[in-house]
Amino acid sequence: MKIYLACPYSHKDYSVCEYRVDIADKIAGILMKAGHVVFSPLSHSHPISKVLKGVSHLDHNFWLAQDLPILVEWADKMIIVCAPGWTESFGIHIEKVNADEFGIPVEHLYWNKIEEMLKENG
Repeated sequence: MKIYLACPYSHKDYSVCEYRVDIADKIAGILMKAGHVVFSPLSHSHPISKVLKGVSHLDHNFWLAQDLPILVEWADKMIIVCAPGWTESFGIHIEKVNADEFGIPVEHLYWNKIEEMLKENG
């Protein structure tokens, strides 16, 4: 299955952004190991944002323009990583609206399951 992994990212404290990318990377890896093909916007865009001059890592318009075509043209399913901050996430909100509009199933991965997955997979 082709999975689009939606995860909260934006935060005023950059270390929180980095932590969220780490969580997304780990979950993406676990899903890949289970046989899925995964696109993780955080895993893809965060490293690029570090070397891209003139574009903030928090520029929703720029990054969503990169990510949404992959969601609506490629993904079979979107998984929302329900890590702290997910309900306030503007990006997740826009991704969910697009998934719903294009009939892409949405699954929620709640924090207790995330912790269990991370424990099992080191």
